[in-house]
Amino acid sequence: MLRMYCIANWFNLSDEGCEDVLYDVAVFREFCRFDLGRERMPDSTTLLGFRHLLEEHDLGAALLAKVGELLLAHDMKLSGGTIVDATLIAAPPSTKNQNKSRDPEMHQNKKGNAWHFGMKLHIGTDSQTGLVYSANVTAAIVHDSHQVPNLLHGEETRFYGDSAYRGKEQRERLKDIAPKVKDFTNKRAYRNSPLTEADKETNRRKSSVRSKVEYPFLTLKRRWGFAKVRYRGLAKSANRAMLAMLNVSKWGRPMTGEVRPA
Repeated sequence: MLRMYCIANWFNLSDEGCEDVLYDVAVFREFCRFDLGRERMPDSTTLLGFRHLLEEHDLGAALLAKVGELLLAHDMKLSGGTIVDATLIAAPPSTKNQNKSRDPEMHQNKKGNAWHFGMKLHIGTDSQTGLVYSANVTAAIVHDSHQVPNLLHGEETRFYGDSAYRGKEQRERLKDIAPKVKDFTNKRAYRNSPLTEADKETNRRKSSVRSKVEYPFLTLKRRWGFAKVRYRGLAKSANRAMLAMLNVSKWGRPMTGEVRPA
């Protein structure tokens, strides 16, 4: 069932769509270890019950933690640097539905000159390997910096983030979370205090390290089609967004020793 759940996420399928594709594609059945000659394949209702089981017991976060443990057991080491970032995932803003209302757990937020309705996915990644080891899901209205305590492991020596994570309040918070950490967040320009050329160059160097945090978002949104939520409520979307399988996607080959074909 877990493999079937992975297929549904990787190919952005509904429960019914996942059932249909398993009947049509032999390699998917082989991956899920279903033998139609010996057993009955689970239907969409069974997959629905399995998803609800994951949500009820918060197993999305447990999967992320377990994958991290396996990677660390195979000589994958965390460096002293952590990069944090957040991305907006859209939810349907229309009220043309049975309840005549938007999802109450989603909220709108302004980014630039545009308003977005949905949720935010916050992640913490290792600054050297790009390994995602922490993730959290909130409504879109929650500020990025408020989730920092949930994303750091406490042993950091460097903290990377964009200008949204900068400020006196954040620096005071970092002293309690990770006493040894140095702030490497991007400097911010103000109305009467623009960035100097030296500041811009410093930001570019920091951004070259910080870019690693964007790759998980690329995989999640572009490859797996999770630019928009499929279900109502944060709990249902959180299990899909916990990124446990992203670490498998990126580090599965080094972990198993599989050789990539030329």
